[in-house]
Amino acid sequence: MSDFLNEMARSSAERVEQARARHDDGKIMQFAEVSAPPQKLRLHRRFSVIAEIKASSPSEGALAAADLDRADVAELYASHGASAVSVLTEPERFSGALEHLATVASVLHGSGVPAMRKDFLVDPYQVAEARIAGAGGVLLIVAMLSDEVLERMLATAIALDLFVLIECFDADDLTRASRFMDAENVVNHLIAGQILLGINTRDLRTLAVDTGRLEALAPSLPRDIPVIAESGLKVAEDAQRVAAWGYRGALVGTALMRAETPGVLLQSMISQGRSV
Repeated sequence: MSDFLNEMARSSAERVEQARARHDDGKIMQFAEVSAPPQKLRLHRRFSVIAEIKASSPSEGALAAADLDRADVAELYASHGASAVSVLTEPERFSGALEHLATVASVLHGSGVPAMRKDFLVDPYQVAEARIAGAGGVLLIVAMLSDEVLERMLATAIALDLFVLIECFDADDLTRASRFMDAENVVNHLIAGQILLGINTRDLRTLAVDTGRLEALAPSLPRDIPVIAESGLKVAEDAQRVAAWGYRGALVGTALMRAETPGVLLQSMISQGRSV
């Protein structure tokens, strides 16, 4: 694991322990199980965009003003065709919070567009937190998790009826992720359209983006699981290109946060992705 991922893992684990001091695992699962049913992910059969809300990142610095209205951004994304809205909840390097997820989930309620918790999750406890906050899905990073922990977190997400975006960085990650796809609970969730794989083009050792990774890994993509291109997509033509390589969607954050007319860019990406 890279130094950056190690740092994020340590910080994430500390947050879990602080939360456990307030509510133990049994209590948090009880809260999650009785919380409102999550909104289902509905991908378009050709191409979809998961639009991301993030105020800052270690590689890009500030992406929005301190008074960013995440509710307004979420409504704009939903009204311009996003299939889901990703919300950063990591506080130290991405200016996120669980409260931001709850705000977005609340404003999206009834829209048919789920919110997704985007964070460096290391414990099933955090999956339950996402459900309580109103999320419809979570992101899990293969490179951060042992097989045992990944299996437990995936099982928790499935039990709580959340969709899962399993993030990979290379062919080895794809191979590891594929090992979990044959379990009965995973197969059923996959058939229901609630399991996705993602390819992140950002090198989490240097934080540089290598968009060539998307093309290089295209021949290795599974054909029976939707795969999402993550990081580095800036213009509508990028969506068209990755769709041609076999990607079923894209997760786009920085480009939308920096765009003068993010709704127009979002619609253009969706249109170009579906033109293939």
